[in-house]
Amino acid sequence: MIPLCIPEMSGNEWRYIKECLDTNWVSSVGSYVNKFEDEFAKFVEAKKAVVTVSGTAALELALRTLGVGDGDEVIVSSLTFISPVNTIKYVGADPVFVDVCRDTYVMDAEKIEKLITEKTKAILPVHLYGHPVDMDKVMEIAKKYNLYVIEDATESLGSLYKGKALGSIGNIGCFSFNGNKLITTGAGGMFVTNNEKLGEKAKFLSTQTKVVAENKAFYHPEIGYNFRMPNLLAAMGCAQLEKIEQYILAKRQHANEYNKLLSNVKGISIPIEKEWAKNVYWLYSVVIEDGYGTSRDDLIKKLGENGIESRPFFMPVHDMPPYKRCKHGNMSITNELAARGINLPSSVGLTNDELKKVCEIIGDW
Repeated sequence: MIPLCIPEMSGNEWRYIKECLDTNWVSSVGSYVNKFEDEFAKFVEAKKAVVTVSGTAALELALRTLGVGDGDEVIVSSLTFISPVNTIKYVGADPVFVDVCRDTYVMDAEKIEKLITEKTKAILPVHLYGHPVDMDKVMEIAKKYNLYVIEDATESLGSLYKGKALGSIGNIGCFSFNGNKLITTGAGGMFVTNNEKLGEKAKFLSTQTKVVAENKAFYHPEIGYNFRMPNLLAAMGCAQLEKIEQYILAKRQHANEYNKLLSNVKGISIPIEKEWAKNVYWLYSVVIEDGYGTSRDDLIKKLGENGIESRPFFMPVHDMPPYKRCKHGNMSITNELAARGINLPSSVGLTNDELKKVCEIIGDW
């Protein structure tokens, strides 16, 4: 089987984790927690980073840190993994869904403004599959209406918008280190910000708002959350981060090869990279058009029969039972991409022979 996207373990993972085990620093306090936060902040050029137990926890922490809650509205894509939408509901707010761009699959910033109401508190752009949202337009709208911006950069670590790392442009950026992400800690996430006060508040909230009294007793002045990442996972993150430039290069090389082999296949729309973007191509994703020889789902079936794992684009969240009553604009492009899009094998360790086999099957209709 050629997998869709699996982790790459080729660095100091065993060594660093063994050090945690040998020294008994396995829980949420330890040198690797601090090191991972510091090194990650440097990589994305943020002033503060806070590790979390998951990317979902990072998103919820971001919303809670900014005070988003009951009665508020947050504008978000419907073409996304459901996590950012769920976290909006976790804090008592309501998602408002905006359509996406046909060519980049991400939030259409030109369609945000008409969805803003007096209840709107934040915009949550999702940089889907690695391509950036048009952040200049998002930030312009946010400034005009005094809104917060939380970037879901969980699928776009390594991507750039006009030379800036995604996650470092809005008020807060959030990342995931799930097993299929560019770098992994098995599970885990990261909250980043260039506002040091927000960073300090997030760290406090994420560690149960614990204050240690002079006699070592714990005092909690407000409700906190157990969003902490264990030192064991942070150790793995440090090892993965040491290899991140190699991983980014591999992803982009795979995308270039895919583009060459698929660009002349009738009925296949390959992913693009806007002139202001650097796309890490977390998942290499194509759209099956009317001119192709079969449907998207038939192609998925044929790839599977040939030992190749693929996956359809995310289903629209606005059509799912918990969110059918939520506000949204015209979602025609979201619906079309969800019906036509397919993610192809995108592991860092994908070989040229494997990639060519994928393309041969796709071109064989």
